[in-house]
Amino acid sequence: MDASKYTLKLRGQRVLIVGGSSGLGFAAAEASIENGASVLISSSSQQKVDKAVERLQQAYPSAKDRVSGYACNLSDQAGLEKNVVDLLEKAGTLDHIIHSAGDPLSIKPLAEITIDMAIQASMVRFYAPLMIGKHAAKYMNPGPRSSITLTTGGIIDRPMPNWILPGTTMCAVDGLMRGLALDLAPIRVNIVNPGAVETELWNHMSKEEFKKLKEHTEKNVPTGRLGQPEDVAEAYLYLMKDMNVTGISIRTQSGSLLK
Repeated sequence: MDASKYTLKLRGQRVLIVGGSSGLGFAAAEASIENGASVLISSSSQQKVDKAVERLQQAYPSAKDRVSGYACNLSDQAGLEKNVVDLLEKAGTLDHIIHSAGDPLSIKPLAEITIDMAIQASMVRFYAPLMIGKHAAKYMNPGPRSSITLTTGGIIDRPMPNWILPGTTMCAVDGLMRGLALDLAPIRVNIVNPGAVETELWNHMSKEEFKKLKEHTEKNVPTGRLGQPEDVAEAYLYLMKDMNVTGISIRTQSGSLLK
């Protein structure tokens, strides 16, 4: 019997993490490295990429040659498809793609929303993974061992006032995942749907505002704690490893839907 049948499922595989310089993507990069994979991270600027690569290489010196990265601008509508293709060309043959990239959430009253605003609000979170899905199969090893994992959020299940743009964008990503799971089969396509997680997403808040958010979350979820990136990273690992899962959304939300 192979004593590493489960623990080294990702050994030797190549994982591209779009949005891997911080937050959930960075945690997924750490987890992938620890599970034996080679990791390529992408972010909006080369400076962010270089810093993240350096952090990973310092944390995992024995895996230094398994970490690299490339910048890719996903917010440019005119250049989006070309930028995605250029990234995939640089990355080479892949086994898994994780899309966790995000930009500042467009939280606006309905009366202020314009068509241009709505399109831009979905550029990084919806249109970018759409273009990744369009071209990914040419760069991925064939078969159900390979996977694409997208990222949404708890706003799908619990809408909030003024969150109509982020909410509808994430609902669209859920539909995109289901379509890609069929169109790209047997490559598997799934979603990680996290609730509130302590990442750089909240850096725009003051310390006091974030403290209130954390306290409110901890009082209103069964786990009694705000989610951490290393918690959510386990969901990305699972979806890469399980060749029997496609077309689903994994929720990692501290039990928030129970209360």
